[in-house]
Order: sequence, then structure tokens, then C-alpha cells
Amino acid sequence: MSLLPPLSGLILPGALKLLVSTLRITVTNPQKETCGQTGKRIFAFWHGKMIYGWLLAQRLSPDKTIHAIVSLSKDGEILSRTLEKLGFTLIRGSSSKGSSEVKTAMLTELANNGIIAITPDGPRGPRQTFKYGTLRLASAEGIPIIFATIRYSKRIQLKSWDRFEIPFPFSRVDVTIHNIEVPEFRNQEELRAFEHQLSKDLADD
Repeated sequence: MSLLPPLSGLILPGALKLLVSTLRITVTNPQKETCGQTGKRIFAFWHGKMIYGWLLAQRLSPDKTIHAIVSLSKDGEILSRTLEKLGFTLIRGSSSKGSSEVKTAMLTELANNGIIAITPDGPRGPRQTFKYGTLRLASAEGIPIIFATIRYSKRIQLKSWDRFEIPFPFSRVDVTIHNIEVPEFRNQEELRAFEHQLSKDLADD
């Protein structure tokens, strides 16, 4: 058995907290609402921004337990161990594996006014594109999506599918919170049109 997942659970949480503690972070919300308000919601950020995205979810709702959607892949196993150490509860699965179980678990937590944290373009892309399942669930259940665009002033960008970004220590981070009310969709065409426009509006490059 590989030692990487167990070791990652010991090392990565502390390293992540240490890095984030050096960042100069500004959070703005043009709609003058916060994710910290009571009530169920889905908190989202792009897969390539997860270095700060997960901790941002906790910062905005410090008194709530965040339920993180994490894939069943090997990378997901490493991430899940890290998030558990950081105080998240986990919902394991994705749009391709365990999707029905993920939906059921999400609805259960949301029914209890929980907060779901998700990277809507993960775990395999397309990059910065919402998956239909997230939007369909939010629409059917009347659940708002709180989306965070995250921009690092100085960063390393990997050549992965999501162009994963690692901010330099002490760099500036500008976060903009978007409160999205997902409408009802009469057909698949309306869903696809909404997804396309939303992904375009929230893309950061």
C-alpha cells in the first residue's frame, strides 16, 4: 500500500494552512450578502483554485460544518485525507462514479441547512465549466449557489487540465463572491444555455 495518502493527511493540512496564513486576502461581494448567512447553499469555486477555495469556504462560514464533494480517484483520496484533517466532512463520488449516491447525500445535508462545497468543473473538466448535475439539483431544489472567483497576484500555474494554481507566499489574493439564484429550466436547451453563459461569466481568463 502506498504511503502517499496517509502522509499527505499528516503533511498537507499544515502546509496549506501555513501558506494561506501568509497571503494578503481581500474578499468582496457586490451583492452585499455573505455565505455565512443561515440556510442551505452550495459553495463553489473552480478546481484549479482549490489551494485557497476550501479554506475560503470555512472562512465565510466559520460556525458551520462544510460537506466537501471529493472524487473517488487516487487524487481524491489524497484530498479527502487533507480535508478531513481540516475539519470537513466528505461526500465521495463524482458525475462519472457514484453520482446517484452523491446526489442523495447532498440532498440529505442540504435538507439540514448544510453547506456543500464543490468544484463544479471537477474532477476531470472541462476546465471552468459547470457540470449540469450541480445546476439541475440547485434548480430543482431552489438552492442558491455561492460562487467564489479567486485570483492570485503571483502564482505557479501547472500544465494540468485545470491549470492548477499555487500562489506564492505573501502574494495578494482577490476574491469576489457571486450569489447565484438558479432558475427553473423548462427543457435541456435552457439548462445548457444557462450553463454556457454562467461558465463564461465566471471564467477568470
